Amino acid sequence: MKLIGGVNVPDELGSVCFACDTTRCKGACCVEGDAGAPLTEEEIALLEDHTEDLIPWLAPAGREVVEQKGMFDWDADGSYVTPLVNDRECAFAVFTDQGVAVCAIEQAWAAGVIPLQKPLSCHLYPLRMIQLDNGMTRLVYHRWSICAPALIRGQQEKILLNRFLKESLTRAFGAEWYEQLLARIG
Repeated sequence: MKLIGGVNVPDELGSVCFACDTTRCKGACCVEGDAGAPLTEEEIALLEDHTEDLIPWLAPAGREVVEQKGMFDWDADGSYVTPLVNDRECAFAVFTDQGVAVCAIEQAWAAGVIPLQKPLSCHLYPLRMIQLDNGMTRLVYHRWSICAPALIRGQQEKILLNRFLKESLTRAFGAEWYEQLLARIG
């Protein structure tokens, strides 16, 4: 682990090859797990401000959950997360004709309907961002069997995790921080 600009960075960022392959995993990270995706208060505020704009982008089951529960829920630790449909997929997941889960938030953002691209926790995945008591941030590489196709594709295409996550890491910490990351871990 390295400290870069106040962020504890896992060694895997510079050594693991990774590139999502949703044609093979079917977007399982939007479906599997024990809770929804972590949300910040700022993301919740944006989702709530744009609820009416986002509703048409949701699948019927997701729309029902959002209308009943709202734009967020809490996990077992009391942290903000996206609500789930039947304790399974994210309420913001919609499925393509090929059965791939995609993000309704991201689709609405791409169409210029809402200002939130997607939750940062989703954008950074397979990294998880943990806020430490001392005010620092720790990034943790989350190893999960559903991402096996991403490891294979990343290896085949020789894409390191730090390069795959360039956009999300820059979104989270800024372009200057990302350049410092590359200088330290390649």
